[in-house]
Amino acid sequence: MDMHTVVVGTSGTTAEDVVAVARHGARVELSTAAVDALAASRLIVDALAAKPEPVYGVSTGFGALASRHISTEQRAQLQRNIVRSHAAGMGPRVEREVVRALMFLRLKTVASGHTGVRPEVAQTMADVLNAGITPVVHEYGSLGCSGDLAPLSHCALTLMGEGDAEGPDGTVRPAGELLAAHGITPVELREKEGLALLNGTDGMLGMLVMALADLRNLYTSADITAALSLEALLGTDRVLAPELHAIRPHPGQGVSADNMLRVLAGSGLTGHHQDDAPRVQDAYSVRCAPQVNGAGRDTLDYAAVVAGRELASSVDNPVVLPDGRVESNGNFHGAPVAYVLDFLAIVAADLGSICERRTDRLLDKHRSHGLPPFLADDAGVDSGLMIAQYTQAALVSEMKRLAVPASADSIPSSAMQEDHVSMGWSAARKLRTAVDNLARIVAVELYAATRAVEIRAAEGLVPAPASQAAVAALRAAGAEGPGPDRFLAPDLAAADTFVREGRLVAAVEPVTGPLA
Repeated sequence: MDMHTVVVGTSGTTAEDVVAVARHGARVELSTAAVDALAASRLIVDALAAKPEPVYGVSTGFGALASRHISTEQRAQLQRNIVRSHAAGMGPRVEREVVRALMFLRLKTVASGHTGVRPEVAQTMADVLNAGITPVVHEYGSLGCSGDLAPLSHCALTLMGEGDAEGPDGTVRPAGELLAAHGITPVELREKEGLALLNGTDGMLGMLVMALADLRNLYTSADITAALSLEALLGTDRVLAPELHAIRPHPGQGVSADNMLRVLAGSGLTGHHQDDAPRVQDAYSVRCAPQVNGAGRDTLDYAAVVAGRELASSVDNPVVLPDGRVESNGNFHGAPVAYVLDFLAIVAADLGSICERRTDRLLDKHRSHGLPPFLADDAGVDSGLMIAQYTQAALVSEMKRLAVPASADSIPSSAMQEDHVSMGWSAARKLRTAVDNLARIVAVELYAATRAVEIRAAEGLVPAPASQAAVAALRAAGAEGPGPDRFLAPDLAAADTFVREGRLVAAVEPVTGPLA
């Protein structure tokens, strides 16, 4: 567990906070302002609970059952029951980092003072995170409206000391045992609290925030691999000139072109060795890399705006307003998040597609401008990287299937009370798979392009200093260079880890300066 501490206030939670808690085990503390806001909003809920008039979520049933008024003596049971009944997920367990993001973001909303939850409930949420206890959450159960109900219910169940959870040692045990082992007293939910712990977009938002962090690394990595492929194919870097991108001023396009140009600075390969097969223009997958990569970058920026707005939101139903009113609303609907999750899956698929096309060009002797077939040592005896491209193509094909929008679907639920849903959780789940696949696709292009650059270097051509740094770092990471056929999967796995951990970007930046 990282000893870095994230302080949760009534507002101001950042994407970096989410990643720190979810991935790096940062500790969580409630600010004094948050505790005060929690206490103030709870006074409002307690006052409403004492009145004879029914208030949704305080003294009524839920969803299609909201018309029933619940007596005072049954309200604690009502809150327990909603958690137990909604903890109905099925399928494989969701990853630990997703569950931690889910819990942290729900705590962030609770701490805003708009939910009516008592301070001691919020503190228990923080204690569970700090103890490294991770509720068992399942793949299926959320329609993205009203928020991520089933996943959040499994988390709330742990706070009650029920259900199963994973301890800091990775062992799954009854949640009550884990709480006791860490000196945490299970919560006894009161009016509105069960509902407040379930009604949010926290799962889909957490996965969006982490996907954005991963994709920013992968887009920079893809700029580097595109530059390496251009260099290995003896392409021209004139298409990267700033003045060309200034007349089509999409911000991401200019950034990607600049990244590629800096990687290629000082190259002895680009644009100078086309005498045997003169080319007026390079293929689209080479020449248009900044346009494709850049459009994806602009999509990331828009998705980050949506994530920022959602991080600044207090998503619950009903909510406690500053003037003391408790109002029902539809802010739990996941459409804003679901749309950008699907949009990111689309651009990730297209980035994977253009990477694969460059890889295929590097391996084809008819289009690679003098490179050996499949970059093999002794073509015919050796198959080289033939099947590495098959693997990459299979991943690209899967990416295209994952790009089909989940948010275009809706399936009614709760006796038609919840008759239009976002499917944002599903969009987030498939985006996680897409991001994993994209890292592998970029890694295969990197592996092929560095081998091709080394083959050119063996012929006496001098690669760019940044290219040489990338090759050296990848080889040091365990992905070997040209030579006779060998067991290839370990090399590809090493390249995947190298890209995924940001080490490709780190390898070239001492030469290029910081890349965007």
